[in-house]
Amino acid sequence: MPLVLPACPASPNCVSSQATGSHYIEPFRITGEPHDAFERLRHLLSRRPKTTLIAADDSTIRVEFRTALGFVDDGLFLLDAENSLIHVRSAARLGYWDLGMNRRRMEEIRLSFEVK
Repeated sequence: MPLVLPACPASPNCVSSQATGSHYIEPFRITGEPHDAFERLRHLLSRRPKTTLIAADDSTIRVEFRTALGFVDDGLFLLDAENSLIHVRSAARLGYWDLGMNRRRMEEIRLSFEVK
């Protein structure tokens, strides 16, 4: 059974590769061996400024992102090895609007991930 990301709330402060509409963001595409790519992502996240690795296993990475204003956003990455994808979700813990920060951050991580 595939892993499922939590649904985004109605507020515009969340992006997810398993959402629809304005919350949707493309999953990360994997080239090569999926578990190697997932380990590379874990390593990339562990070195990223203002990012704290909370938990990681063979199929899930949980992180906390801190914003410049001190807010905490939750990041979740799920390995879908069968489809060579990493599903992603990033959501603000508090507030209604994040000024697009979660989407921008995930796109920055995607760029770093794609540059092997």
